[in-house]
Amino acid sequence: MRARIIALIGILAWSGCASLSGSKDKFFVCSYEVVWSAALESVKDRPIRVQDKDKGLIETDWIEMDGTERSYGIFEREAFGNQERARMMVAVKRLNDVTAVSVLENRQRWHLKGGISQQATKWWPIDPSEEAEAAVVNRLNTKLKEKGCIT
Repeated sequence: MRARIIALIGILAWSGCASLSGSKDKFFVCSYEVVWSAALESVKDRPIRVQDKDKGLIETDWIEMDGTERSYGIFEREAFGNQERARMMVAVKRLNDVTAVSVLENRQRWHLKGGISQQATKWWPIDPSEEAEAAVVNRLNTKLKEKGCIT
């Protein structure tokens, strides 16, 4: 999975794509500098791992939290822990007269599968949290409206 994420970042850097697959995309009539600053502020509640203004890429580090699904198996056990982790990727791209922003969350769950193999004890990808992505987009919208930017 880590190789997959690194490949995604490499493709973004190489091709200069304006959006991430499956991401929340927004367009703002505002300068790149103002949008970049607002994008950084919108994810400041998470530790920043990558902050490359030239490439327009912000990536947060993993944060861990309790998982949303508590029970496991037919007997609804809680045997193997119930942890999730998530990180955000924000791409900011200059276009002709607007600035595009793409927000994507990468989320994983620890040890949802049973058994004793190595496959049973690792992080498994799950769907991103719509609420977490929307929270970042809403903070971004609010900050840019305060600065007079039009969506």
